[in-house]
Amino acid sequence: MEHDHEGQRVSRRRLITGVSSIGLGGLIAASGPGIRATATAESVFAGAGMCTLTPSATQGPFYFDADKIRSDIREDREGVRLRLAIKVNDRGSCRPLRDAVVEIWHCDAAGLYSGAEKESALDAGPPPGGGSVPDGKSDMEDMKDMKPSDDKRYLRGAQVTDSIGAVEFTTIWPGWYPGRAVHIHVMVHADERRALSTQLMFDEKLNEAVFARHPYNRRQGRRDTLNTGDGIFHDGMLLKVTEDGEGYQGAIVLSA
Repeated sequence: MEHDHEGQRVSRRRLITGVSSIGLGGLIAASGPGIRATATAESVFAGAGMCTLTPSATQGPFYFDADKIRSDIREDREGVRLRLAIKVNDRGSCRPLRDAVVEIWHCDAAGLYSGAEKESALDAGPPPGGGSVPDGKSDMEDMKDMKPSDDKRYLRGAQVTDSIGAVEFTTIWPGWYPGRAVHIHVMVHADERRALSTQLMFDEKLNEAVFARHPYNRRQGRRDTLNTGDGIFHDGMLLKVTEDGEGYQGAIVLSA
């Protein structure tokens, strides 16, 4: 098992080398409720994409450098558990990208973002902003990093890829807010640069099943935007999702 750097702070503006996450192999060996000890990394990522070009997407209005390595980003947020496995390959060689920082952030079951609760309140509704870029060209300059307006950091975190380019997070299924389909933001930092900004999406039948459960079913009103009506959605953003006890496991392979 590789070293665990939970809680360590790392600036994505200046990447450190020689630091790796607990790694998918360690998580498998730990016999967690989702990935069993008999599973292999290959089986986790089978059908989750391979050497295809990952569509880039806007970083959105609520990104800032939360500056903390951790795999469980739930804190006090209620929601259906989601174990998220991400594998990163080098865009040119298709080889695993080791020692890259993979950062994720998303809204909670009520549609709020930590560090930006006021700005992401449903009565205002965050702007959709930008669109997907299937040809791989960068669309990361359309929005600047925000300055956090509160001190909360739930559903934000980063991990460093291991020898097979993999990381895993424990989070909750994201909620929804007006103007956007359900999504998770991902940013990959490599070679002291932002190598990829993209978003991860979910099959709408699964969204419906999750949103019928607590605490999502306490929401008033209905979603106004599904995948088919979302200007950022791309088939290459869809997660491979399987049941995982009372929750789900999502997996995807990215090229950065």
